[in-house]
Amino acid sequence: MNTIDLKGRVAIITGGARGIGYAAAERMLASGATVALWDVDAKALDAAKASLGALGKVSGDIVELTDESSIAAATNAVLARHGKIDILVNNAGITGGNAKLWELAPDVWRRVIDVNLIGPYLTCHAIVPAMMKNGYGRIVNIASIAGKEGNPNASHYSASKAGLIGLTKSLAKELATANILVNCITPAAAKTEIFNQMKQEHIDFMLSKIPMNRFLEVKEAASMICWLASEDCAFSTGAVFDISGGRATY
Repeated sequence: MNTIDLKGRVAIITGGARGIGYAAAERMLASGATVALWDVDAKALDAAKASLGALGKVSGDIVELTDESSIAAATNAVLARHGKIDILVNNAGITGGNAKLWELAPDVWRRVIDVNLIGPYLTCHAIVPAMMKNGYGRIVNIASIAGKEGNPNASHYSASKAGLIGLTKSLAKELATANILVNCITPAAAKTEIFNQMKQEHIDFMLSKIPMNRFLEVKEAASMICWLASEDCAFSTGAVFDISGGRATY
């Protein structure tokens, strides 16, 4: 594993109790960062804190990412504990299941948009001012190849991730002279617990589109996230970094 210097940095990772978020926390702690895990699942959060504690300084907050007051409270808690916020990884997301657009209930469609797009807006809204005050920040949004291509039977998920790509580009331009860089990654599917929300035919479809003929490993995503969260990433902002095993065509 290559060394990435995150010594002295404080990172918030949403959805950090499992999957890509957990892997990113693991890599950041190994790189010297202090990590605050945000998750809505208290039991998973406690387990993640216990298992990651041996690697470094890790804390956790139960956060509902669609609730502005919950995010504000968690932001204030992190600032009180650690004094600053250098890194934000907007990783938390849901698929909302798979179905044709006209078969998806409006409340299901809205919930996916709320978690996957409104949530990152709310976290950025709360945390960017603290980064601006500090004069430093790195924001990494976890979008998806679905946001570029639009997966069938996943209109809600695809639309939410396309929106997150647009949010990334806009916010990056707004912060371009503030020493706060905003980038996103567009992974192909990684075999995590989120697969439990998908139909097997949709999983098979996603695998068939990947030229490497395998799913992404979470540690591979973590490596890219940690570089984007580091000072080594100094002249890339508003960018979309592909990590799709060759699936992306643009």
